[in-house]
Amino acid sequence: MSRESRDGLLVLAATPLGDAKDASARLIDALATADVVAAEDTRRLRWLAAALGVTVSGRVISHYDAVEAARLPGLLEDVRAGRTVLVVTDAGMPAVSDPGYRLVAAAAAEGLPVTCLPGPSAVTTALVLSGLPVERFCFEGFAPRRGGERRRWLETLVAEPRAVVFFESPHRLAETLADAVDVLGAERAAAVCRELTKTHEEVLRGPLSELAAWAEEKDRVRGEITVVLAGAAPTAAPSVESLVGAVEERVADGERLKDAVAAVATAAGVPKRELYAAALAHR
Repeated sequence: MSRESRDGLLVLAATPLGDAKDASARLIDALATADVVAAEDTRRLRWLAAALGVTVSGRVISHYDAVEAARLPGLLEDVRAGRTVLVVTDAGMPAVSDPGYRLVAAAAAEGLPVTCLPGPSAVTTALVLSGLPVERFCFEGFAPRRGGERRRWLETLVAEPRAVVFFESPHRLAETLADAVDVLGAERAAAVCRELTKTHEEVLRGPLSELAAWAEEKDRVRGEITVVLAGAAPTAAPSVESLVGAVEERVADGERLKDAVAAVATAAGVPKRELYAAALAHR
């Protein structure tokens, strides 16, 4: 991260989730040498630098959600002017439910150099600790705050075959897990990961019903929460014979047989030819 380079550089760097010893050597070097450090919380930055024994010699500015747009022009100008701009969040990877992606998009649009210092991420850490099949997964950010929106969001996950990971506030966790039981089913496997990499790290695994009961009974859930849901179990496609009735109903309503077969077969995920043959045999 030498400042002597004639080309500016935008650097996004992952910071420790809790244990400062998870910081990479490249992050330590970047903190010491960057011309500008854009931090989600400047106080947390100072704490991290002190814990790592590094002196931040560059200009430090705040870079949180409410000021992200306002900071963008100045940070881009710094990169254009040949400076190294380092972006860090409170914990984990910038741009993952934290400020960063707008700056990357704007820099990329101008052809300015952008790089990333990989490292800790609550998303991947929770997936690994969940004990669930996570070969394929999707990240949903923070769960919606309002009950109605949250339930509608959960409904989109009913048939999601991939593992789902999301963040949640500790004071809304019990409500979210209760809604998940109602929408996704009591037996859907899940894991609640709390305070990852910190002294009081805790991972609870089990069906949603058990996790919801734990959250409800606990006086107060504390700390940073990441939830992992198992993907929905695959459902077997219905037999073509069981779909003939739906075809006949559409035909009775005036639809052509071929059109009715095509619509029903597409919706059910069965071969049109087989359903057409079954419908003819039924007649």
